Amino acid sequence: MRRRALLALLAAPLLAQAAAPSAPYVLRAGSWEQGSLLVGETTPGAAVSFEGRKLTVSPEGLFVIGLDRDAKSPVALSITAPGGKPVSESHKVARRKWDVQPLTGIAPKYVDPPQDVQDRIAAEQKVIAAARSRDTAISDFATPFVWPATGRISGIFGSQRVLNGKPKSPHYGVDVAVPVGTPIVAPAGGVISLAEPDLYFTGGTVFIDHGHGLQSVMVHLSRLDVKVGDRIEQGQPIGLSGATGRVTGPHLHWGLYWFGDRVDAQKHTGPMPANP
Repeated sequence: MRRRALLALLAAPLLAQAAAPSAPYVLRAGSWEQGSLLVGETTPGAAVSFEGRKLTVSPEGLFVIGLDRDAKSPVALSITAPGGKPVSESHKVARRKWDVQPLTGIAPKYVDPPQDVQDRIAAEQKVIAAARSRDTAISDFATPFVWPATGRISGIFGSQRVLNGKPKSPHYGVDVAVPVGTPIVAPAGGVISLAEPDLYFTGGTVFIDHGHGLQSVMVHLSRLDVKVGDRIEQGQPIGLSGATGRVTGPHLHWGLYWFGDRVDAQKHTGPMPANP
């Protein structure tokens, strides 16, 4: 009961308007642009579908949509109120300009890893994909998020490097430059869906399921203080920062996934607080 009361209190800014909007839905957070996380509210009991995916809707009528870094436009949203007819909408998704950095003279082994490393990466990707497929009914996504660590932002969402003319995967999170051993906290409540101490790219890795397909991804940790299945609350420590995996220095990488789509954690959370 205390957790439910806390969740209701934290969600209050998203629920400031009437519980049952007169329109098919209202957006409580986010906008229709690449990398955005949208939190909507509709009539409790309504059915919501986005791009053909049936979305989970909370008892209060809350739902969440993630627009990928490379989301195409337009996108389709359909809402059917209890006993009503479907209301369908088409939304244009605004494009964002990404920072692309061409780099040359990189040793080939860093551009194309050897086969044994590729096999390891493929096996780890299956574990990650399984964790990201979760669609639980918890509604922690509705709480205003906080920064898991405070410090200088050293990497931004959406940037991409082109190594020796070969485009690599874009950067799907925000990097915070903090020393090894800095406590990392949960940006919102949820359930630990993955806790791996030594993945090839990301080293110490923790996923937090915030509900309805939304998960935080916290990587390069030097120590994990949680395990799969743990229920955690916003601000609770999950481990210590580090420089594990493939990194050039100690930092926290924090990303937000909505199923297979990557969204901008920095944009959803707001300005970095000033360090005391």
